[in-house]
Amino acid sequence: MAQGIAPVALDAMGGDHAPVAVVQGAIDAARKGQAVILVGPEERVRAELDRQKASWNLPVQVRHAPEVVGMEEHPGQAMRRKRQNSIRIALELVRDGEASAAVSAGNSGAVMAGAMMVLGCSGAVLRPAILSVLPAAKGRPVMLDAGANVDCKPVHLVQFALMGEVYSRRVLGVARPRVAILANGEELSKGTALTRAAAAALGRSGLRFQGYCEGRDLLAGEVDVVVTDGFTGNVALKTMEGTAQALAVMMKEALHRTLPARLGGALVKAAIDEIRRRVDWREIGGAPLLGVGGVALIAHGASDRRAVANAVARAADGARASCTVEIGEAAAQAEALLEEARDDVDGMVARRRRATDT
Repeated sequence: MAQGIAPVALDAMGGDHAPVAVVQGAIDAARKGQAVILVGPEERVRAELDRQKASWNLPVQVRHAPEVVGMEEHPGQAMRRKRQNSIRIALELVRDGEASAAVSAGNSGAVMAGAMMVLGCSGAVLRPAILSVLPAAKGRPVMLDAGANVDCKPVHLVQFALMGEVYSRRVLGVARPRVAILANGEELSKGTALTRAAAAALGRSGLRFQGYCEGRDLLAGEVDVVVTDGFTGNVALKTMEGTAQALAVMMKEALHRTLPARLGGALVKAAIDEIRRRVDWREIGGAPLLGVGGVALIAHGASDRRAVANAVARAADGARASCTVEIGEAAAQAEALLEEARDDVDGMVARRRRATDT
């Protein structure tokens, strides 16, 4: 068992390539010393372990879960109707202390709904958020929310900032994280009523608040925690993924177009491979669901064995940091900060109206 961390509960039936890729990833993680509990239909999971010729000396257990939540199913309804599904049982193992964390590449909405039902919110957290580590030029910036909450209020954005700061500091080791809100310009007069209210509150928080950042700043590494609503965050994340894929295709085509290009490509292959690795979502593994009463991580639906193994490692890192309670306590500051900043927001609105009138 890796550094005293309890097993990670892994949904064996989650993702496009389950259970094959999930079992392979579990074996890879176990070979590095991290204990894993594979959760799913026992006969099918054990058959896959046998097919992979997994050594039974590895720290891999199997927990029977006869039901599976499909990607097309309604998350809440599936969680209530299928009480023996693999996602729910993995989360129950965390709740009961048999696992340190739960990982699933399945229905992300079901993972969130299940986490809320089984683990509940941590402390004063109103809404959990999906945190994504960004493949930046330097550092390890994070963005939240990356898709859990489409419609947000200022209190939610303030809580996201407070939660993200704890994660960046405790899990990623950033001594004093720089926090910013994603907006359409750097001036605090920009943005929306939502972002202006959140910015005014965070300006009083004691965090290392940088104000607004723009979309072009996401991968620069000049900010450690980027805060936004789930709709905007998810669009930004998927845009970055698509851009990276498109650039990879264009670069491959360009480097194979002529003989000189092919020769040049051979000379810079190592550098290209390093760039490809840094922007590869499989290296990140998955996205923690911050704000629930335990460690839960949502992996990409297309996860292969490498992505699954990395997701298990990231979940174990989160469990090792043991910051669930601190996240819940940090979120408790949000309401008071917003109340203190109310006059700041009202003054900004009045100034904008006067400027418009003139």
